[in-house]
Amino acid sequence: MLDSVWLIPLKMLDDDARAIQLGAVAGMELAAGQIDFVGDPFRMMLLGLEEEARLPYVIEARGTAVGVLTLQPGAARLAGWPDDDSAWLLRGFLIDKRQQGRGLGTLAAAAAVEEARKLTRRLGGGQAGVVLSVNERNPAGQAAYVKAGFTDHGQYLGGDAGPQRIMYVAFRGDAP
Repeated sequence: MLDSVWLIPLKMLDDDARAIQLGAVAGMELAAGQIDFVGDPFRMMLLGLEEEARLPYVIEARGTAVGVLTLQPGAARLAGWPDDDSAWLLRGFLIDKRQQGRGLGTLAAAAAVEEARKLTRRLGGGQAGVVLSVNERNPAGQAAYVKAGFTDHGQYLGGDAGPQRIMYVAFRGDAP
């Protein structure tokens, strides 16, 4: 049975709660290659807290921090998308290596799409979906995104770690 996941928005927490979450992120372990694909999760969360446009989240399952992700409006071209504003960028997404293989990546990707849909509705940004790029050498990541509803939109050669696949999912329901 798959767990459920919660996205904990770091910018919405008080200082003490944020420090607890960041401590959990600092203890995450990366599988071989993850650092090349995504980078250090603790550093990513700190960058997300500093940069106004980034919205960093800790992914929790069963009360434990299992991963991180960032949603960012106005930056979709960083994933090879044709424009910046029609989609949210999902970036810096990873699941702790000790938590992999349980379907948490798929659940967290779907939760990120739902969060982006709610943010679009609340903030009126006009985005129609979520885009990301995933390294072609990361078939497990690609499979998790497909299971979460993303479709492949071609190759992107802008990634630091080699060729990427552009993945996109449109919002469902009452999205703008």
